[in-house]
Amino acid sequence: MSNTEAVDFSQLTQSPDIAQLIESLLQDIRFGSIVLVVHDGRVVQIDKHEKFRLNH
Repeated sequence: MSNTEAVDFSQLTQSPDIAQLIESLLQDIRFGSIVLVVHDGRVVQIDKHEKFRLNH
């Protein structure tokens, strides 16, 4: 099972804001990935894909 979360950060205008957001996402994720999408040298999208491991 996985949870995909697209982050809307259109309100963020400065790179420190983006860095703080990425740091926060990294602290909250245990298994998964964080993908940065860049257009014209600017981060335009961040995708967080989180996996949940189930022990049977």
